[in-house]
Amino acid sequence: MLVVMSLRNVVVLAALAALVAACASPPPAPSPAPIETRPVPLTPPAEQSTAPVVRREIVPPAETPPSAPPSALTSPAVIVPPDAIYVCVVDASGTRRQTVIEFVPKVLDLCRRHPEMGPCQYERNVCRAAGGRVYAANGDEITLRTEAEYDRKVMRVRFRAN
Repeated sequence: MLVVMSLRNVVVLAALAALVAACASPPPAPSPAPIETRPVPLTPPAEQSTAPVVRREIVPPAETPPSAPPSALTSPAVIVPPDAIYVCVVDASGTRRQTVIEFVPKVLDLCRRHPEMGPCQYERNVCRAAGGRVYAANGDEITLRTEAEYDRKVMRVRFRAN
């Protein structure tokens, strides 16, 4: 049996095939590789007196026995030493590490008045790159939403590759 197709039928069949191909879902994207985080780099004790930025671990005070059972929803308070404006808190594998970020007096004054400035933001981003959360001296977390407000304040524009 011989099937004879006219040019019109061939065009309709080709258009139908293109429509079906366009409506097909794309293949699933490969799962992204896990993000590797490195710990917050600490300033060596020999360099702490001359470094413009000092990152040192905070040793938590000895815990006293609680009078009430601890709630699973409450987390330990952030310890902010005097003359520090940022604390980096990393919760990894069940342990909490707190690192204070200290600046030289000139930069400390700048970051207190204008937290949106580059040196302040750089140190906060170093903490986040290590998987940490940044807290201000008053105990409030500085989230990415706060960073976006800082960027709007200085009209900073970010260009992204994607």
